[in-house]
Amino acid sequence: MHELESGLRVKARELGFERLGIISAVPGRRLDAYLAWVAQGFQGEMGYMARPDRVARRQDLQVILPGVQAIVCVGLDYFTRRLPTAVSQDPSRGRIANYAWGLDYHDVMTPRLEALAAWLRAAGGQSASRVYVDTGAVLERDHGETAGLGFTGKNSMLINSRYGSWFFLGELLTTLPLTPTVAQSAVSPPSCGRCHRCLDACPTHAFPEPYVLDARRCISYLTIELKGWIPQELRPFMGNWIYGCDVCQDVCPFNRFAQPTGEAGFYPAAGELGLEDWAAAAPPLLDVLALDEAGFAARFARSPIKRIKRQRLVRNACVAAGNWGSATAVPALIPLLSDPEPIVRGHAAWALRQINDERGETAVYRALQHEPDEIVRSEMRGDGSVRQ
Repeated sequence: MHELESGLRVKARELGFERLGIISAVPGRRLDAYLAWVAQGFQGEMGYMARPDRVARRQDLQVILPGVQAIVCVGLDYFTRRLPTAVSQDPSRGRIANYAWGLDYHDVMTPRLEALAAWLRAAGGQSASRVYVDTGAVLERDHGETAGLGFTGKNSMLINSRYGSWFFLGELLTTLPLTPTVAQSAVSPPSCGRCHRCLDACPTHAFPEPYVLDARRCISYLTIELKGWIPQELRPFMGNWIYGCDVCQDVCPFNRFAQPTGEAGFYPAAGELGLEDWAAAAPPLLDVLALDEAGFAARFARSPIKRIKRQRLVRNACVAAGNWGSATAVPALIPLLSDPEPIVRGHAAWALRQINDERGETAVYRALQHEPDEIVRSEMRGDGSVRQ
């Protein structure tokens, strides 16, 4: 078995995974914390996290894979580099979280985990396995911590004290009786200590207490998971983030150790990047506002952004444009008042009211006269009479 586990590590490295740890297939150590988190409704509209069948899988991994004995946890770095100040502080650009600058990590990692599972089945004899990349009902950060891949930070991220938190997680469940990894961190685990930079830096105050995230206030949730209307009271605090958010990772001291990943697919562009190359990381808002369905599909075909579809991305860009507050965005926002999607029309109206330009105000007034959706009408009036 020792030779099998050594070979597994070699194969994982060949497949591009930087880190690997093995644990017994038992419930996560923080299962009770997860159940308490769900009980408080902090998952928001992510109903799948509270579904009884999903909870049952997290409580007993045998429900996922009968006979499962071990979990192989892997990590793949995705940090590329930091945005130049001229780009990150440009309100006319829409910020995209670092992990989504390049290829969809599901498409990169899942085939490799499947290949690792196939190798394990071939080398270890008859066995069954399942692989997950941010898709299964498993407490992956909890399991990753137990496997020695890092420790849980106050921002609820898994942090490696030597490499930071810019890495993806994947899990391979197997019926083979692999020996758990004995991590040095299990003896004296690192921690955040008295540092609370992430908690202080969160623009929407999404952490009611250390180690607890209220997803309903998190910019990543608001721009990705939330399918409906972004709460009006949170919009001004979202800045120009249009897909995800990196604030709590940007300020984390451990991330000063992060090194650029060797995974070329995660980079926004090949070669040395100049300002003109940053469209994948921080595209001009005017370009995003102008996207139609075909343009969106073509541009984000291989990106994780494709999963939120055009309506949500343009919705997010409307909020960013409103926070930008420049009349430059008015000509791009006015056509969106007649967009087929109510959610786009309503957020465009909000943005135009924020900008407070006569052209935009006139366009909103005219659109209001024939707007059929009452929530959109409320956004156009700016009276907040309809709560989303």
